[in-house]
Amino acid sequence: MLIWDLIKMALRSLVANKLRTFLTTLGIIIGVASVISMIAIGEGAKQQTLSTISKFGTNIITVKPGRKKTRHVSSDKVVTLTLEDANAIETSVPLITGVAAQVYRPAQLKFANKNTNTTVRGTGKEYRRLANFEIDRGRYFNADEIRTSRQIAVLGTTVVKNLFENVDPVGQTLKVDGKNYLVIGIMEEKGALSWYDPDDQIFIPVTTAQKRLFGMDYVQSIDVQAANIEDLEIIKSDIDRLLRLRHNMREGEESDFHVQNSSQWLNSWGDAAKTFTYLLGGIAAISLMVGGIGIMNIMLVSVTERTREIGIRKAIGAKKREIMEQFLIESVLMSFLGGGIGILIGLMISKFVSKLGGWETVVSPGSILLAFGFSVGIGVFFGYYPANKAANLNPIEALRYE
Repeated sequence: MLIWDLIKMALRSLVANKLRTFLTTLGIIIGVASVISMIAIGEGAKQQTLSTISKFGTNIITVKPGRKKTRHVSSDKVVTLTLEDANAIETSVPLITGVAAQVYRPAQLKFANKNTNTTVRGTGKEYRRLANFEIDRGRYFNADEIRTSRQIAVLGTTVVKNLFENVDPVGQTLKVDGKNYLVIGIMEEKGALSWYDPDDQIFIPVTTAQKRLFGMDYVQSIDVQAANIEDLEIIKSDIDRLLRLRHNMREGEESDFHVQNSSQWLNSWGDAAKTFTYLLGGIAAISLMVGGIGIMNIMLVSVTERTREIGIRKAIGAKKREIMEQFLIESVLMSFLGGGIGILIGLMISKFVSKLGGWETVVSPGSILLAFGFSVGIGVFFGYYPANKAANLNPIEALRYE
């Protein structure tokens, strides 16, 4: 018997029991849809995270005061880094393209009859470039204005919306904790994140923030940009060596600062993404296994129901291989059908989540092939036992079966 004849027989059998066929393939449908939609969501979340990290600058090494936190808890003082440390890094560490020391605190801002609370960030002339900010209007402060501690400010767009409405802020004077600051520029909008709005802050020279606003002689962090991402570990070692020397740390003594880089954020996120993917893969695999067991169960019922048919076919000359192929094809067709419907549902779920969440999901051809191939493999694996049982039936006993 030709393979096409066997396929037509299997199709007739499946069409004759539509509801049973649909319920049998439901596990495969859910499993395939889960694989495609979850991988699409995970890949979309990965792209979203990379985009978010790029907003804060790339190739960035951050030096923080105090020993590295354990379980987010540290009792160290945060006064161990100074502006001189930042200057020493800029002049002594090779393979870097910029350094920006920072101090930051919330403060009250007032213009005319409006006021708002926001973050005031005191920093250097390189910070705008390191953090990927662009100037929309006006200008950023320069080295002379930092050296002379001028009371000038560059505003984020959220601050502009809160305080100035229809007034052009550039050239206006606003009060920061009661002190006058001349607005010299406006940053381009970056867009708020779910946990942080980079546009809701103002930027002033770091020396102004230290001497005239916060009254401190230390810095809260130092950002260092590497020329190449491959040099991050070398630069970290150079910074560590330099600062330990400047802070008179003895050999074996734990540093009073810690150094971290943006690649560590990516690694941490990558570990979390892997765990998430394994979890989703496990759920999808269980669903596919349940679907496969359902197919085997129904195929065993089908063999029992069609025992006399099998006996007649064997009596008129059907070979053992043809009986086995007939039931295997039926099993594979069910998983094939379930896989196809599962792909469509998976694509619809991905689109729906993308529209609902406002961020892109990424459906890769690889995930579709993986899910579809696995579902067909399930059909072959779980269909083999019923097909083999049908092929090995004794024709005489099969003809006597009532």
